[in-house]
Amino acid sequence: MIEEMKIWIVFTVFLAAACSQKTFDGDQVLRAHAKDNAQLDVLRELEAMEHLQVDFWRGPSRPNLPVDIRVPNAVLQQVKVFLESNSIDYSIMIEDVQELLDQEHQEIQSTTLRERITGSFSYSTYHTIEEIYSWMDSLLMEYPKLVSRIDIGQSYEGRPIYALKFSTGGNKPAIWIDTGIHSREWITQATGVWTAKKIASSYGVDSSVTDILDNLDIILEIVTNPDGYAYTHSTNRMWRKTRSINAGSNCVGVDPNRNWNAGFGGAGSSSNPCSETYRGRAAHSEPEVKAIVDFVKSHGNIKGFVSIHSYSQMLLYPYGYTSAPAKDAAELVHSLYKLLVVIVRNQIVYEDMGILFLLLYYASGGTVDWTYNQGIKYSYTFELRDTGRYGFALPSNQIIPTAQETWLALTKLIEHTRDNPY
Repeated sequence: MIEEMKIWIVFTVFLAAACSQKTFDGDQVLRAHAKDNAQLDVLRELEAMEHLQVDFWRGPSRPNLPVDIRVPNAVLQQVKVFLESNSIDYSIMIEDVQELLDQEHQEIQSTTLRERITGSFSYSTYHTIEEIYSWMDSLLMEYPKLVSRIDIGQSYEGRPIYALKFSTGGNKPAIWIDTGIHSREWITQATGVWTAKKIASSYGVDSSVTDILDNLDIILEIVTNPDGYAYTHSTNRMWRKTRSINAGSNCVGVDPNRNWNAGFGGAGSSSNPCSETYRGRAAHSEPEVKAIVDFVKSHGNIKGFVSIHSYSQMLLYPYGYTSAPAKDAAELVHSLYKLLVVIVRNQIVYEDMGILFLLLYYASGGTVDWTYNQGIKYSYTFELRDTGRYGFALPSNQIIPTAQETWLALTKLIEHTRDNPY
């Protein structure tokens, strides 16, 4: 009887949450293929048509590189006619976004029921921010000599911003890793959780991890955008930005990957608060960004920085705000090839690209451009699975495989940072 009551209580909580969520019934994700720069400009015009409320999952960058667009059902035919009238080829990547999200919700619901009844924690499902923070407490208790939690600030809505520190003591240089700066990229936060457990459980067992932590600290921020992440669970699964109020606008939030003081306000960012790439009123205006800035500056000995995103399966290096190549571009590319070899062995195809130099598009105000300009030579962005079949709604059965291949690449990158001059 008690177990049945537990199940009923949990079920009613899930039901209430599901009823408050924004729905995407009939929305489709279209993959457009621009043949030339003129067609790219047409797609950029579409992106700027606010009344259509289309959501570019992969924006226009260069000819023949896919552009993925979530199109609301209400304007689906209008957008298709627009593409066809401009001779832009497209295909349907996701037939019904809500169907994917319903499947995702059911998987989470089933796993969480088991977790709450058994007291276990599954690394193969997506968790709320409350569950992740509670799991952090358990990790600290399990590995008290290796893992500590640093409170680096507060989000706009007052949530704590935590980073986990893996250290064997002493004043060592550090590697920073963050996940979830774009809140809807759930595979990144899930990868961060798995990675934290992997690091903690491998010290003293795996010689590679042991050697790394004997020489370097690892600092891992799993929920980089706490307010946005909470909002994806409570209200809008496809929310990307922060949740700060923009004065004079009804549109909420800033793109935290356009808010850094690295070409701030340049091409590839927007001055429109309603845009998904809105840069904010000033560089580092978002407390979530400012928290990392302050920590990096106060630490003073961070030698590698990896910001993990999804999706598209790419490895990126600076710069995104200028056509000038990074002075260390040759070495950055060389180190990426080491990562690519490891990932390809896992039969997953990734590409290595300069954010601008090879992709030929601008993304101003980005994280790794700022860290590189701070003297952190080994600054990279990872774009995890997949290449568009599921986009931001990657099924939970891909969490552990994604985390495993990411960890293989991270260890190679960390070893390269450890073994080479800074």
